[in-house]
Amino acid sequence: MLIGEIFELMQFIFVVAFTTFLISCVDYDILFANKALNHSQHPSEPIKVTLPDAFLPPNVCSARIQANSFLICILVIAGVFWIHRLVKFIYNICCYWEIHSFYINALRIPMATLPYYTWQEVQARIVQIQKEHQICIHKKELTELDIYHRILRFKNYMVAMVNKSLLPIRFRLPLLGDTVFYTRGLKYNFELIFFWGPGSLFENEWSLKAEYKRAGNRLELAEKLSTRILWIGIANFLLCPLILIWQILYAFFSYTEILKREPGSLGARCWSLYGRCYLRHFNELDHELHSRLSKGYKPASKYMNCFISPLLTIVAKNVAFFAGSILAVLIALTIYDEDVLAVEHVLTTVTLLGVGITVCRSFIPDQHLVFCPEQLLRVILAHIHYMPDHWQGNAHRYETRDEFAQLFQYKAVFILEELLSPIITPLILIICLRPKSLDIVDFFRNFTVEVVGVGDTCSFAQMDVRQHGHPAWMSAGKTEASIYQQAEDGKTELSLMHFAITNPKWQPPRESTAFIGFLKERVHRDSSVALAQQAVLPENALFSSIQSLQSESEPHSLIANVIAGSSALGFHMSREGQASRHLSEVASALRSFSPLQSTQQPSSGFQASGRDGEGAQPRGANAMTASGADARTVSSGSSAWEGQLQSMILSEYASTEMSLHALYMHELHKQHAQLEPERHTWHRRESDESGESAHEELDTQRGGPVPIPRSASYPFSSPRQPAEETATLQTGFQRRYGGITDPGTVHRAPSHFSRLPLGGWAEDGQSARHPEPVPEESSEDELPPQIHKV
Repeated sequence: MLIGEIFELMQFIFVVAFTTFLISCVDYDILFANKALNHSQHPSEPIKVTLPDAFLPPNVCSARIQANSFLICILVIAGVFWIHRLVKFIYNICCYWEIHSFYINALRIPMATLPYYTWQEVQARIVQIQKEHQICIHKKELTELDIYHRILRFKNYMVAMVNKSLLPIRFRLPLLGDTVFYTRGLKYNFELIFFWGPGSLFENEWSLKAEYKRAGNRLELAEKLSTRILWIGIANFLLCPLILIWQILYAFFSYTEILKREPGSLGARCWSLYGRCYLRHFNELDHELHSRLSKGYKPASKYMNCFISPLLTIVAKNVAFFAGSILAVLIALTIYDEDVLAVEHVLTTVTLLGVGITVCRSFIPDQHLVFCPEQLLRVILAHIHYMPDHWQGNAHRYETRDEFAQLFQYKAVFILEELLSPIITPLILIICLRPKSLDIVDFFRNFTVEVVGVGDTCSFAQMDVRQHGHPAWMSAGKTEASIYQQAEDGKTELSLMHFAITNPKWQPPRESTAFIGFLKERVHRDSSVALAQQAVLPENALFSSIQSLQSESEPHSLIANVIAGSSALGFHMSREGQASRHLSEVASALRSFSPLQSTQQPSSGFQASGRDGEGAQPRGANAMTASGADARTVSSGSSAWEGQLQSMILSEYASTEMSLHALYMHELHKQHAQLEPERHTWHRRESDESGESAHEELDTQRGGPVPIPRSASYPFSSPRQPAEETATLQTGFQRRYGGITDPGTVHRAPSHFSRLPLGGWAEDGQSARHPEPVPEESSEDELPPQIHKV
C-alpha cells in the first residue's frame, strides 16, 4: 500500500510534466513532416528525420510555457494538489508505522510470517490481547462485532443510506429511463460532506456531533447542512474544468495501450460502484466482498451474454467479414513489399480494422453454448445474496437484464461515467442532495447508537432483528420495527447470517440467536419433507452445464447440483410445487452441513442454535472432518502452509453455506411475498423520512399528518405507511451499549418498549430502561444537558 502511494505521487508528476512537454516543447510540423528539415551538409543526400529533431530547444520551450498564462495557472493548482497529496502521504507513513508496531509488539506477528495469517487468526489475537492487556480501556472484552464496527463505521452508514434509498443516485431520464449514476467522484463528495470534511456531521473518526443527536434544532441543522452542500457543489463546479482535464488525461494514458492490445477489454463487464454498495452486507470487509463478487462474475457474464440480439449478431458477422477482407489485402501487400507501410494512413487503417474486427467478434456468441437464464440467475443469487423479487421467474426478459446491468456494467460505461462525473456531480449535489438535508439529519439522529469502546455506529450495523428486521424475511413476530426502521431487501437478516457464519465464535444477542434458531428449525423441517419424498439430486446434463460455471471444489459443486436438481425435477410441476421443491432441496443441502458444524467449537450462537439434522452427510464432509481443528486454532506444530490451506478450505465451505442460506431465505421470502405481493418491492418510491420530519414539517404546512413517502427506485406501486406506525416516530432515543461480554444475558426492556422509536436521544421525562453502562472517559461532559444515557 505504501509503495502504491509512492507510485501514485510519481504518476501525478509524470502526467503533469509529460502533458506540459507535449503542449509546449514539441514541433508538430516537423513531426508530421509538414516542414522541411535540412541538417545535412550535402543537400542531395536523403533527409532522415529523428525524434529529437521534433523537440524544441530548452530556451524556446521555457519561453512558450511562460507565455501561456492558463498553463501556468494549471501548473500552480497541480502543484498545490501534489503538496496536499504529499502531506497526506507523510501522515499515512506515520499511521502505517503504528500498524507495523502494533502487529509486532502487541499481536506478536512478525512481518515475515504475516502473509501466512488469515484475517480470522489476526482477529482472534486482537480479542485475546484485549483480555490480557486491555488495549481498549473502556470495556473489558472486545467482540468480533466491535472490531468490524471500528473498521467499517462509515461504510456501514453508506450501505444503510443506499439500502433506504436516501442518496440521490437513481434517476428517471426522458430517453434512458431508470438509470443509476454513482461514481467515485460522487462517492468522495458524499463522504466529504457526511464524515470527514470540514463542517461534517462527525467531529472525529468515532463520534457524531452532539447537536445532531438532538431533535430540538433539527431544522437549523438541516439548513446548515443544505448551505454546506451548496458551497461544496459550487466548489465542484469551479474545479470542474481542471478535474475534467485530469480525468481525460488519466483515462487516455491508462486505457489507450490496453485498447490497442486487447480491443475487446472495454466490452468486458465489472461490478459497478452502486452494485458493490447495494450488494454489500452490513459488517462485510473489503476482501470478503471482493471474494464473493468474484465468484459470481463468471455466471453474471454468461447471463448477460444470453441477451445478444440475433440481428446484432448478423450485422457483426458481416461487418467483420468486410473489414477482414480489406485487412487481409493490406497484410498481403505488406508481406510482398514492406514499403506499403510507408504510404500515408496505411498503418492507421490496419490498426483500426483490427480493432473493429475484435469488437465485432465480441458480439458473436459461441454457437455451441446453451444458456438457461433462470438457472444462471439462481447461480448468481447464490453468490451476490441480494436480488429484487420481480427478477425471479422473469430472468428471460430484457427489463430484468437492464436492471441487472445497473449492478454489472460494461467497463466502457464505467469509464464514460467517470469522465462525466466532474460535470454531473455538482448538479446532483446542488439540485438533488440539498432537498434531502432534513432527511439526512433525521437519519443520522435516528440510526446512530453509541457503543462503549467503539463510539458512534450505525444502528443497522448491529444487525438487530428486533429493531431492524423485516416481517417478510422470517422476522414476523420477532421485529418491532416500523416501515421506516426496517432494512429493505432482507439486509438485516442476510447480514446477520453472513456475519454469524463468517465469525463462528461470535455470540449474537438474544433476539438474533432466536432468529438463527428458528431458521435452523425451519431448515430441519423442510429437509425432513424432502427426505420423506425421497428427493434426490440428479446427475444430469443440466447439472454438468451449471457445474462448469463453478470451480472444481466440492462446495460449489453442491450449489450447482442443488440448482440443477431443482430445475430438472420441476418442469412438470405447478409454480407452487416448484417453489416447494426448491425450498426442500436447498434445506437438504443446508442440513448436510450439520456434521461439519458439529466438529467446530460450540461456543458460537450460530452453532448452538443449529444442533438439528445430524443424519445427512455432505459431499466432501469426510475430507473436512479429516482435516481436523479449525485453522484459526491450528496447533503450533502445523506448518504455516498447512494452516493457510486448511483455512482456505473452511472459508470455501463457509461461503457455500452462506450461498445456500441466501437461496433458502429468498425462497421463503418468495412464498411470503406471494401472500402480500403489493408490499414487497426492490426499493421504495421516494426517500424515506423520519416520523418527526413528516409530522413537524407537514403538520405546519398542510395542517394534518401525511404518511411517509417511499424512496426513489423502480416504478412500482406500494401502499402508504399506516398512521399508527408514523405516530410511533414522534420522539427518539439513543441506545448506549455497555461493556457486556455475554449479550445473551442482557435484560431487555419491557413489552411497552416497542412503542418507542429507534435512535435519537431520550428527552426529559423518559427514564432509562437499561442498567447503567460503564461510562467512557470524559463522556459526561460532552452530553447535552438534561439527557439520560440509555
